[in-house]
Amino acid sequence: MANWLNDVVRPKIRAAFVRREVPDNLWTKCPGCGQMLFHRELAEHYQVCHHCGYHMRFGLNERIELLLDPGFTLVPVPEVPLDPLKFKDEKSYLNRLKEARAKTGQNDAMAVAYGTMNGLGAVLAVQNFAFMGGSMGLAVGEALVVAAERAVDHGVALVVVTAAGGARMQEGILSLMQMPRSTVAVEMVRDAGLPYIVVLTDPTTGGVTASFAMLGDIQIAEPGALIGFAGQRVIEQTIREKLPDGFQRAEYLLDHGIIDMVVARKDMKAELSKIISLLMNRRPSPPQKAIAGA
Repeated sequence: MANWLNDVVRPKIRAAFVRREVPDNLWTKCPGCGQMLFHRELAEHYQVCHHCGYHMRFGLNERIELLLDPGFTLVPVPEVPLDPLKFKDEKSYLNRLKEARAKTGQNDAMAVAYGTMNGLGAVLAVQNFAFMGGSMGLAVGEALVVAAERAVDHGVALVVVTAAGGARMQEGILSLMQMPRSTVAVEMVRDAGLPYIVVLTDPTTGGVTASFAMLGDIQIAEPGALIGFAGQRVIEQTIREKLPDGFQRAEYLLDHGIIDMVVARKDMKAELSKIISLLMNRRPSPPQKAIAGA
């Protein structure tokens, strides 16, 4: 009897109370409602909580696959000087770039793709917040110019998806110069009589907001996206007034006429193709099923 208790019963009791190790990446807690979301289910909903509709940040590759039809091509962006100012704070700028490239698999904070949206030609430029906060430096400016030139050469709409904390401080004045440079790129598209559409995602702030992000013929935002130049606390300290809650969120900006539409991520491709068809006077193809991010 003693052997049976020691050899069979006690191990089963201990096993019942042993904490099983669960991988941390299987579940994500929704910042909006607090629900625990299984990662596969979250990926199927394009990183949007299916309980409350909270839009989490979305990967660059997944964004391109969501918005463009299969068969798109990535447009190469010319190399730019990597560390023109030899900048160093806690670590060198070159090391920060290497870390960001290893983490994201991207060359810099913006990628450009050429393809179709429901059969309508478009050039898509997407910022990647995971790459140094999507900050705008020489490479982002170069990507915008390349995107504008490709749109003009092929006579198609230019769609830019923004996600940035502003200009890249490690490039100093060279980063700030991308603000007028990006504005010139937008004017190239307008002079050609082509649509320039901006999709504002969370967050879009700083010098990006002060330049190409707010120059769209049509301004669209994802639900709940933070959009502004300076932060709320900085503004309150400057004007010495209390600002309303959510005054920099997409819904508030829509109510006050600063943006044109707030569109859920799952509906973004359909809305963009509808807008392009109206502005280009062309009929879109039947919608194709988007590819969910992994």
